[in-house]
Amino acid sequence: MNFAAFYSYVFLSAYTPGPNNIMSMTNAGKYGLKKAFPFNLGILIGFLAVMSCCAAFCALLYDFIPAVQPVMLWVGAAYILWLAWTVWRDKPHEEKRGAARSNSLMAGLLLQFVNVKVILYGITVMSSFVLPNYHSFAAVAGYVVLLSLIGFSGTCCWLLFGAAVEHFFKQYGRILNAIMALLLVACAASMLMELGK
Repeated sequence: MNFAAFYSYVFLSAYTPGPNNIMSMTNAGKYGLKKAFPFNLGILIGFLAVMSCCAAFCALLYDFIPAVQPVMLWVGAAYILWLAWTVWRDKPHEEKRGAARSNSLMAGLLLQFVNVKVILYGITVMSSFVLPNYHSFAAVAGYVVLLSLIGFSGTCCWLLFGAAVEHFFKQYGRILNAIMALLLVACAASMLMELGK
């Protein structure tokens, strides 16, 4: 395996902006590190589940990608737009039921199953790097855990950044919510542009 290409792809995917990272930063900025952390644990659990599915069904999914990808893109884009709406309408540090639902362990977990970036990332890594080189259950399981932990480390970095700028969220909450919502809309738009390719 070309480890330089593998780690370059994995770390760039884990640390660049995407729904997981943007929501982690937004939640930490609005609610603080402690209250935002359950969302990140949900991301880790969901990531493990999605990476496991990608490893187990990569060959099958790879055959059906042309048929499945547009559906995944539409569903994922719709969910990310809903997250953008949730971020936009929430008032900083106001405890609302909708905000709490978007900051829960379950919200982080469920996001992984519609997060096209994570699904395509898993399929790409498994089909391009892992499965051509490793065939044992232990090796593939090890890569599932490794990929999940690297993804989790990326969201934790964004979580820490959000917590570090929490006072800015208090002072400029509406402006920052608008920026985060626009970034999520940009994520959804880039996903939908994949349909045109």
